[in-house]
Amino acid sequence: MKTWLVAAWLCCSAGMATAAEHTVQMLNSGPEGSMVFSPQYLTVAVGDTVRFKAVNSGHYVRSLALPDGVEPWLSEEDQDYSVRIDQPGVYFYMCPPHLMMAMVGIIQAGAPVNLAQVREVAADKRGRILMNGPRFDALLGRLR
Repeated sequence: MKTWLVAAWLCCSAGMATAAEHTVQMLNSGPEGSMVFSPQYLTVAVGDTVRFKAVNSGHYVRSLALPDGVEPWLSEEDQDYSVRIDQPGVYFYMCPPHLMMAMVGIIQAGAPVNLAQVREVAADKRGRILMNGPRFDALLGRLR
């Protein structure tokens, strides 16, 4: 390959960002307590992929509130699941069988453009949280 062609490729590819892959584990017990996504709060860039890893049995993931234009998602129980983060905003999700134990999580990509929607959905779900309420509240308190 010609030297000038290699130099041009290096110059152009140096400015290109590479999307990252993040892993969120679905756990019976983790650093944040019982029935958790770990990490519960994740900051990513638009274009990144988040992989939900089914570490323990009995968990799956369902979106609760998403930025405009993002299709809702629902995984199968005990299966890994990946989501590409295509829009800026807050991605609020839960494990349906363990919502009452505050098994919820947040992915934030850029500005929280849908924060009002997330707060509205969270207020609706808060009444269903029977255990770990302070953990639920602390997670939502991280949003600004």
